[in-house]
Amino acid sequence: MNCPSHVTRLAPSPTGALHLGNLRTFLVNHLMARQRGWRMLMRIEDLDGPRIKPGATENLLDDLRWLGLSWQGEPVVQSQQLDAYGPALEALVESGWAYPCSCSRRDIEQAAGAPQQGDDATIYPGTCARRSPEEVQALAGSENRPAWRLRVPDEPVTVDDGFLGRRQFCLTRTCGDFVIYRNNGLPAYQLAVVVDDAAAGVDVVVRGDDLLESAARQIHLRRLMGLRPEPAYYHLPLVVGPDGRRLAKRHGDTRLATYRQAGCPPQRMLGLLGYWCGILDRRREAEMEELEQRFDLDRLPQEQVVFGPEDDAFLHA
Repeated sequence: MNCPSHVTRLAPSPTGALHLGNLRTFLVNHLMARQRGWRMLMRIEDLDGPRIKPGATENLLDDLRWLGLSWQGEPVVQSQQLDAYGPALEALVESGWAYPCSCSRRDIEQAAGAPQQGDDATIYPGTCARRSPEEVQALAGSENRPAWRLRVPDEPVTVDDGFLGRRQFCLTRTCGDFVIYRNNGLPAYQLAVVVDDAAAGVDVVVRGDDLLESAARQIHLRRLMGLRPEPAYYHLPLVVGPDGRRLAKRHGDTRLATYRQAGCPPQRMLGLLGYWCGILDRRREAEMEELEQRFDLDRLPQEQVVFGPEDDAFLHA
């Protein structure tokens, strides 16, 4: 089915080199876009200041082109359009949904009854949400710049996912009021993504299932900002190591650049990724055209992909 009006995006962050886990998700997004006639955009999410690596943007774009991925237009770089995010914050403050927060990470962790929540550290206990209007005004105008948090609803937020099905999240239990502007004056991930997707007309989002709960936060934000309808979401299982943990340095060097330097051709990399996507029945070299023709979302494994020694050996063959 061809849907030329739909828009999706690749949104890498230049915090380091692309690894095999990133590539599988990006490849699925590319294959879906090519099969279904979506327009593909490129956005560089570079607002995570200290973690941004010099030259990483140019390197990751080169890696993606080498693999055969493509997009329309010039990449949008978040750090080059900071003026786009302030009006969204101002509107949320005026509506009463956003409030200033002076809590440090340590303050939150030490707050009574603040339970731990996985990789996202601590559920915010609402300390600054209870400030009086006078205290809020004083805090917002203080020399020590506050962060800004968004109030979350008591009722569940539903995410209708095209791959995982319907999921519900009660944000008061998964994160609490979350930061949408950091105290360094930069927008946080959740707000930046919503603003950028709306500005570009993105209505299909394909990404890893570690961001599934983020979809609930972004749906909540979109509704407050009057952005309807929500995008179609597809959250895909991650690539993990033999220990079941997300693919990372602890599992060795799985960067695309490393395999390129070792002489791995793009056809071999595509062959492994195609095998992981359920397109190929074994690891073998493949062309992008074959993957585009044979890709079937229904055949994409529901479980996580485990990167093992045989995968590494195939890429180094």
